[in-house]
Amino acid sequence: MSIIAKRLQKIKPSPTLAVDGRAKELKAQGRDIINLGAGEPDFDTPDFIKDAAKDAIDAGKTKYTPVNGTPELKDAIIHKFKRDNELDYVRDEITVGTGGKQVLYNAFMATLDPGDEVIIPAPYWVSYPDMAMLAEGTPVIVQCAADNGFKLQAADLEAAITPKTKWVVLNSPSNPTGAAYTYDEMKALTDVFKKHSHVWIMSDDMYEHLTYDGFEFVTPVQVEPQLKDRTLTVNGVSKAYAMTGWRIGFAGGPKDLIKAMSKVQSQSTSNPSSISQAAATAALMGDQSFLTKRAEVFKGRRDLAVDMLNQADGITCMKPEGAFYVYPSCAGVIGRETPDGKTIQSDEDFVTYLLESQGVACVHGAAFGTSPYFRISYATSNELLEDACNRIQKACSELRPRAVA
Repeated sequence: MSIIAKRLQKIKPSPTLAVDGRAKELKAQGRDIINLGAGEPDFDTPDFIKDAAKDAIDAGKTKYTPVNGTPELKDAIIHKFKRDNELDYVRDEITVGTGGKQVLYNAFMATLDPGDEVIIPAPYWVSYPDMAMLAEGTPVIVQCAADNGFKLQAADLEAAITPKTKWVVLNSPSNPTGAAYTYDEMKALTDVFKKHSHVWIMSDDMYEHLTYDGFEFVTPVQVEPQLKDRTLTVNGVSKAYAMTGWRIGFAGGPKDLIKAMSKVQSQSTSNPSSISQAAATAALMGDQSFLTKRAEVFKGRRDLAVDMLNQADGITCMKPEGAFYVYPSCAGVIGRETPDGKTIQSDEDFVTYLLESQGVACVHGAAFGTSPYFRISYATSNELLEDACNRIQKACSELRPRAVA
């Protein structure tokens, strides 16, 4: 008899982490690998944030903190929500976790009962469905067409809601597509939510500060304040502040929900790192001007990637509004043969071919719930990104029509 719990049979390891791990393994073996699979900025954490961490160590701030965040960090988060999103919270409406992923997981664990449904627009971040299933919820996947910019439409949301719906997950800008909702697009969704008082909104705003071409970010409660008492607004310092390894995520939400999430956290990890919390406080309260400068760099990389990918035979790539991903279609290469005679039958076959033949690591679209696509992270240098896109063009050019017997 296996000791492994049956609930783990429902889920799979994170595909994005698996790709990242495989790329690093091949690189360690001496292969020339360009890793476009990781959702991680290549910038370093700003010095003023690192200095705050060093100061915290020197000041002896190395002890346990309150389970879901220090008062100082909670106050910084309250300030951030007011400054950036026009949202008002108090301390017991704020929670801090070991990364945004833990915050989302805590929310599902604290609220889902067997049979509760979680509406997840696809393409989706790979962890949403699995976290919902671990909490005994039922993911309800709603496909969002490329023709609609991979964005959830109000009519499709309305059609997916049932009496069992507990949560709807919104991620803007999106991982993996980079799609972001305008005010009017978000308003159309919040109008639906207003009609269904039993439905809660989980707004994952992790890429808030990474938008381009003058795009104005909005979060659901900012658009419709009436929804505040059933919305969890999730964010963190990982992406915008280049602090992925510091592991700090946070959220604002109703007191009862925040209290329940803290109870879950108290019996799992307890408090996030005290040093990381001090650094995150500095990040949120310090000079924010570098965010705009870094976003401009990412915009240039986005434009480079979109232009070069659209020159690859069989690839088409939309220009997203935000994040640091593109989500090109590889429909044009499905059915073609590789130089060694293998047929490309899926997006997973295609990214395997890219890795094996050209040393370019990216993630297949099926991992995000929508095929035939693949995700590229352009959070790398222009030189490496251009090299990778040249390799993708070469890989596509070497495919040939499938031989007919």
